[in-house]
Parts: sequence; C-alpha cells; structure tokens
Amino acid sequence: MTLIQRPIRTAFRLVENLFDRVFGPVWNPFYNLGALGFFYYWIVAVSGIYVYIFFDTGTTEAYDSIEYMTHDQWYLGGVMRSLHRYASDGLILMMGVHMLREFSLDRYRGARWFTWVTGVPILWLVVISGITGYWLVWDELAQYIAIVSSELLDTLPIFGEPIARNFLTEESLDDRFFSLMIFMHIAVPLILLFVLWIHLQRVSRPQINPPRGLAVGTFVMMLALSFVFPAVSQGPANLDVVPAVLDFDWFYLWGYPIIDRLSVWTWVFAGTVTLLVAVLPWMPPMRRAAPAIVHLESCNGCARCADDCPYNAIAMEPRTDGLPFDWEARVIPDACVSCGICAGACPTATPFRRRSALVPGIELGDDPLHALRDRIHKVCEPLTGNRRILVVGCARGPRVDALTDSETGTVGLPCIGALPPSFVDYVLSRDYADGIVVAGCNEGECHARFGVKWTNARFAGERDPHLRARVPRERIATAWVGAGHGAALRKEIGALRSRLSDLRKAERFSEASDGAEETVDA
Repeated sequence: MTLIQRPIRTAFRLVENLFDRVFGPVWNPFYNLGALGFFYYWIVAVSGIYVYIFFDTGTTEAYDSIEYMTHDQWYLGGVMRSLHRYASDGLILMMGVHMLREFSLDRYRGARWFTWVTGVPILWLVVISGITGYWLVWDELAQYIAIVSSELLDTLPIFGEPIARNFLTEESLDDRFFSLMIFMHIAVPLILLFVLWIHLQRVSRPQINPPRGLAVGTFVMMLALSFVFPAVSQGPANLDVVPAVLDFDWFYLWGYPIIDRLSVWTWVFAGTVTLLVAVLPWMPPMRRAAPAIVHLESCNGCARCADDCPYNAIAMEPRTDGLPFDWEARVIPDACVSCGICAGACPTATPFRRRSALVPGIELGDDPLHALRDRIHKVCEPLTGNRRILVVGCARGPRVDALTDSETGTVGLPCIGALPPSFVDYVLSRDYADGIVVAGCNEGECHARFGVKWTNARFAGERDPHLRARVPRERIATAWVGAGHGAALRKEIGALRSRLSDLRKAERFSEASDGAEETVDA
C-alpha cells in the first residue's frame, strides 16, 4: 500500500507547497477540504431553497419554471441555480480530493477507521442528491438520466412493475414523478446531514467552517462563475424523441456511459468498488502503537487531557480509587491514535521531579516521559560550545536525526503536541542546551490535528499547561515546516544559533560594563 500512497503523497505535497506560497498555510484549501465541503453543502442548501420556491412540479411546468429562473430572473434565480450547480460540483470535488489525501497520508486506518467507513455512504448520498437534481430540470439530459437510471433499477428484482415503463411515451409520465423527485431531492440531503454528524463523532472540535477569507474567496469565485458561465438547460425533454446529441456533464455523470455498457453488472461493479473502499482500513491492518495509559496515583482529574485530545479518546468518569478528586481520566483504546497530545497536556508531566519517579497522570505506553527525559540527557551531554541547540521534532515533520553534530542534539516524538512545556523550561534552566528548536508539521496541517495549535497556545501562555514566564523566549524557535523541508529547518536552526551568539555578546558586554563600573567605584 505504501507504494501507492507515496507518489500520491508527494504530488499533494508539491501542490500544497505551491498553495502555501500563494495563500499561506491558514488559507490553503488543501488543509480545509472537509470544511470547504461543509461550506458548499450550505450553499447548495440555501440556493436550493430559493430554487424550490419557484419550481413547479409538472411534466411541462418543471422545465418552464427552471427556464423562467434562468432567463427571466437571471439576476437572482439564474444565479441561485448556477450556485446550486457549482457548489454541488465543488462538494463532490472536495470529498474526492479529501478521501484521496487522507488515504495518501495513511489517516484512514487504525483508530481512524470509523471516520473513513462512515464517509463511504456520504459519497453515495451526495451522488444520489445530485442525480435527482438533474432529473428535476427535465431537459434532454434529464430524460437520458431518467431512462438509464430506471432501466438500471429494473434489473433489481424488487419492483412489481418496471419503472422504465413510466418513460416510454409522453402520456405515460405524470406529475407524481416530479413530486417523488422533489421528495427525494430534499430527503436525501437531510439524511446526508445526519450521516455527516455521525461521521464526526470520533473527532474532537471538528472544523466545519473554513477560514473566513477562504470561504469568501471561494464564494466570490462561484458567484463570478455563475454570471460568466451560468448553468443552462438543454432542450426540453420529449419521451417520443430520442436525443441524438447531449451536452454531457462528465464531471458529475461520468458513470452513466458505463451503466449503458454494463447494465446489470453495474451493481456488481459499484458494490465491489464500494466494498473495497470500505474495507481499505484493514488492507492490511495497521500496526498500532500502544494507546495512552492513565496513572491514577498521579491523575487529579483536571480533564486537560480529555479537552486536548483530537479524537475524543479520553473520557472523564467518577473517581474509583478513593483519592480526594471528583474525576479520573479513562482512555478509550479503540479511539486513541497514540499521538501523545494528552501527555503534553498533563500538568503532572514535569521533568523536574527528582525525589519521586516521573510518572504523570497520563502518557504513552510505548514512549513514557521518563524515557524522553533520559533521551534528552543522553543527546545533550556531549554537546559543546556556547551555542548548543536541542531540536525536538515530530514523526510527521522534517527529519531531525540527520541534524546531530557537536552543537546539535535531536529527539523525536510521535507528535510535537506530546512535548510538555515544562520540558523546554527544564532543558534551558538546567543548562542542558543554550537554545531549543521545536519542529513539526506544517502550521496549517498537523497530522494529529491539534499538535501545532496546542503547542503554540501553550508557549504563548494561552492554554494550560503553559510555558512559564521565566523561560527566555529568545532562546526558543519553532519550525512548522512539515515533512521534506529539512532545508527550512536548518535555516531556523541557523537563525537561532546567530541569535544565541548575539545574546552571548550582549552578556559579555554587560559583564564588562559591570566590571568597569566596579573599578570606577573602587
């Protein structure tokens, strides 16, 4: 599977880097695919309500009402119809790219299987919503879609009479067809909204709204597109005539020529593809790291770990061990992705302990914090000079192990959010290093969702546990550059090293000034 993922991931990285330079990490659309999908859903919903107000359900009235909105009321009704069309296309596009990107980043297996599997019916519901929308226009393209779809449904032995009989002649079709299509076109998106809610149940603080600038920009783009290239109907449907030429929508309806070819085998093909996509998280099963573990003797029930967990993998429950606290943390192993952000959030995760063992309230089973402290001691001990730097990197960020030299020590974490701020204080105050560089994923796209965000907030004193005010910020650098950007990380290290040299010169100048003042006083 890695052989398939790697080239896709590389392609995404190249495009994302380009968009980073153009839009910046915050507004990069590739970091907001799910949120943009939600945004387009609401555009579809609002524009659809307006179109529904003027839509007439009837074999001739349907087409005429759409034509009225498109041409006579082009300035509003026509724009709403076009927005409805383009936002639907955008929704499909965002969903497809989002699934492909999550697959390439390997964020669909292990504890993330639930979100992936519930995304499969979402894709089908969106497609069904779009197809029923095309039917309602009742032009020549809608006629083709209706006939092919009904013939496909007739291959299933579940209907008493063939559905396709309703589309044999103009007289065989009545207004009830459009009433049914309206019902489906409204009911399916409502079901979709419910499934979307289920889809996000294992995600803490889901981002369902894109950054305001990105939302405004994409909306203006669609609005401009609606004026320049408005959505228009083809000729009115006529069941007594077979359309010879269709202006086909290959973006949304690419599967219909395949249906024409495969007939009943379409169900086998669609079912097989759907099943393969649904079971993809277990092909092969992910080798999961051990989930976080709770040490009740050190847990005070503060709930910071549960609040910071990106995947709702920690539940706060009534105390069971008799200690004078109301709550205790409990890890839900099936939901834990072993990112370690909970350990970084624990106020008892402090390396300053000497009289007692470093056993925090919560930590990773495979990477306990006492082992992190030991690794820091080991890599910092041989450092020489007065510009010693410790680089702490995450597994999904730039590689840090190749940076080790006489002045640079490196340690790695599963996610940079697993670094408790007290460890930065510990390294600098105990003189294990003169400076520290914290490196991780791109600022707009943390693999564990909140690692970069929570680290920035903790360092800025905006989120507990925060970095104490006594820690000299000028000796700290952050490098949110992402994987494959070793050069950018080296640049940040060089900048910090230059800053440390300047600080050393300033200290020497201050010492010399103090010595001169003492001589004069004497």
